[in-house]
Amino acid sequence: MTTLLSDLTTLRVGGPAERLVPATTREALVATVLDDWAHGDEPLILGGGSNTLAADDGFDGTVVQVATRGIERLDAEPGRVRLRVEAGESWDGLVAFAVENGWSGIEALSGIPGSSGAAPIQNIGAYGQELESVLVSVDLLDRDLLEVVRVPAAELELGYRTSVLKRHGGSVPERDGVVVSLELDLADDAGLSEPIAYAQLAGALGVDVGARLPIADVRRTVLGLRSSKGMVLDAADPDTFSAGSFFTNPIVSESFARSLPADAPRWPIDESSDASVVIPLGEWDGSLPPPFPAPSFEHGARVKLSAAWLIERAGIRRGFRLPGSRAGVSTKHTLALTNTGGATADEIAALARFVQARVAAEFGVVLQPEPVFVGISL
Repeated sequence: MTTLLSDLTTLRVGGPAERLVPATTREALVATVLDDWAHGDEPLILGGGSNTLAADDGFDGTVVQVATRGIERLDAEPGRVRLRVEAGESWDGLVAFAVENGWSGIEALSGIPGSSGAAPIQNIGAYGQELESVLVSVDLLDRDLLEVVRVPAAELELGYRTSVLKRHGGSVPERDGVVVSLELDLADDAGLSEPIAYAQLAGALGVDVGARLPIADVRRTVLGLRSSKGMVLDAADPDTFSAGSFFTNPIVSESFARSLPADAPRWPIDESSDASVVIPLGEWDGSLPPPFPAPSFEHGARVKLSAAWLIERAGIRRGFRLPGSRAGVSTKHTLALTNTGGATADEIAALARFVQARVAAEFGVVLQPEPVFVGISL
């Protein structure tokens, strides 16, 4: 029976997989991938499929569906909880488990779909928390070494939605391998959350930034906020047939940020993430430069912009569709591109290219996609 990638991804697009291998144990995962590598093949590693845009032609090779399970509590210092989590564990299931036990550090990451093994690849983050703050290490099946090695978090070069393991827009990662498990360090502090670090979440909770609350209250509120944006999977809501935020928030130089309209949201940051491409408007020729070349900015502060604000100010509203297309901008959140019913991967890609082009033409900023592309490009 032919397996379609559209059945394995939250965007619900993608053609047939030549071969599907569910890996339910660590040993099976490692053995399957090593066997493919030994035969010169490059398998597609798929967890929850929540961050994947797969081509309509499908994948000519092995799709390894990571379905490993297991959460093990390790020795830790007083007041801390150390967990080893197998890559196939549901990320939100892991957060729910931690919250039920009163352990904090990932409660604001509630509702993020996908598997735990995918979390360190793009350093998932939301509402003021990032995985980087609790990640200790990953067990990685290293492509060069052909064995599982423990890689400390410091060596993953975690940044805003990135790491050395990520395939950016289809490009090869700096360090190739398969995450087998990850180790987290959480806090055990009488069921209290980490200090609330995001203004929108603080407002929804009715507290000031920096406050601490019962951890279950924070999770419940985060799930409500994500639901209102169509960012929690719901079979009855087509807005959730997406890959979450399709574009990352651009990181630009402080001088460029000052050139934007006064009402443009911006947040000074101090991190090593690559800056987004900025094209001087006088040089815009209507095309985007693939792959995104490294820009040269003056040294100094970097500033994070709101991709949603740029998209909306470029004239693209919630619910927007190209004529005749079944791909649309979410009716709840302009950062999500959705399959409104029967869309193809090409339709999703065409909409993404249109959004990129409009924002580049209006502001000179090239939005960078967040999903992993399989057999397709922008």
